[in-house]
Amino acid sequence: MGMVEKRPLSAHHAILLASQTDFSGWREAARALALNGVDPSDVAWAVEGEETGNLFAAPPDSTPLPAIPPGAELRVPRRFVDLAEAVICHSDPARFGFLYRILCRLQREPHLLDVATDPDVRKLEEMEKSVRRDIHKMRAFVRFRRIADETGERFVAWFEPAHFIVERNAPFFMRRFTGMRWTILTPHATADWNGERLAIGPGASRADAPAEDAAEELWRTYFRSIFNPARLKVKAMTAEMPKKYWRNLPEASLIPDLIAGAEKSARDMIERMPTMPAPHHETVQAKHWRNRPAETQTDGADATSIAELRKAAAGCRRCPLWRNATQTVFGEGPDDARVVFVGEQPGDQEDIAGKPFVGPAGRLFDTIIEEAGIDRATTYVTNAVKHFKFEPRGKRRIHSRPNAGEVQACRWWIDRELKLIRPDFVVALGATAAQSLLGKAVPITRMRGQTVTREDGLKVFLTVHPSYLLRLPDDAKAAERERFLEDLKRVRTLMDDTRSMDARGR
Repeated sequence: MGMVEKRPLSAHHAILLASQTDFSGWREAARALALNGVDPSDVAWAVEGEETGNLFAAPPDSTPLPAIPPGAELRVPRRFVDLAEAVICHSDPARFGFLYRILCRLQREPHLLDVATDPDVRKLEEMEKSVRRDIHKMRAFVRFRRIADETGERFVAWFEPAHFIVERNAPFFMRRFTGMRWTILTPHATADWNGERLAIGPGASRADAPAEDAAEELWRTYFRSIFNPARLKVKAMTAEMPKKYWRNLPEASLIPDLIAGAEKSARDMIERMPTMPAPHHETVQAKHWRNRPAETQTDGADATSIAELRKAAAGCRRCPLWRNATQTVFGEGPDDARVVFVGEQPGDQEDIAGKPFVGPAGRLFDTIIEEAGIDRATTYVTNAVKHFKFEPRGKRRIHSRPNAGEVQACRWWIDRELKLIRPDFVVALGATAAQSLLGKAVPITRMRGQTVTREDGLKVFLTVHPSYLLRLPDDAKAAERERFLEDLKRVRTLMDDTRSMDARGR
């Protein structure tokens, strides 16, 4: 459609709509005005019986709509019609003029709605989203109360929407509660369903809503039963259930106490959980341990390669940890690696997979060493303790730190790994690894980033375990991750230095 010639009509057009959601009235007026080329600034929109917002101005008298020119057509995208039907329910008093301005722009710019960066388009979509969100909140937070009157039993609810959504939202409640007689009271309008007919009436006040009934306690009981303290996220909860709705929700009276006691409730819940390992753990264990006679075990003292040492360690029973672990998780990497990374012990995923550093901490480790310029394929990774030590919590297995005796027992394997590999230096990831490598407790926090030389001449670089980063609060993660990256960059420098020295002539 071409440009509509602007016709010399009156300088100002006052349009009086029948209600706040009179979309058909707005559409009829907007069509006539647009086809006559009336500029948006020449139109004043008002709602019959509503305040104008100006203390000194009376509501305008509606002026007759101009006649539509013969043969004139108004074509707009279907998407605009859908958006306008929703936005007409918005509480912004300027929405009628705003929608008309976009309608006029569409005559000049047919593809306007495809321009996502246009301020008018962004505002239109934000208004539609706000109305849609308000509709969802009404459906989620309306709470009916049972009353009895001369006509029998009915259900009444009080709700305070942000926009004029009652008429648009009422069919949902009509379909959902077809067999009930119900009324929803709001400040803007009232929806009433008598089982056969839906009626929209004037707004009401909160005093018109009934007092608490017996069903309130049912709501509270239900809310208590579904509340999971272990999954509580207060910010997410208040974003989904804003506090302005709480005063009309019977269960909201429980929220402050439930939040306050969430941490204790979560601990109590964990303590009440059964302490038997998941059945599949025992199934996998049987494959590795129960079918392996104790007399076939070897200590690996005569192993001449990492592969032979790994085979010997598969039957290790040097400490009691083998009884509950799924399998031995031995080191992995080339026999001639220049650097060996030593962690604490395998975790749940490593225990099942039989490989070191494949769980969440291992994936983080892989990411950061790559950023530091280290190729993991050229390094050897292992743990101070080769079996997963844990406390069962139902189907979960919670990491438990190995004690000094268990660390000492497993030094047998670490010493033989290092003897066969003969690395330039070792990186101790965390306090347990440092204790295993140096034979004594080491304050990692204070000595982090330092290199300690053992009696046999092997250099041990000290840093934290990547799992430490995972346990930090969100606001501290970024800074500590950067520190760990810097530590690994120093490891990379040490690798370059030892390579250039070529001390061993490899």
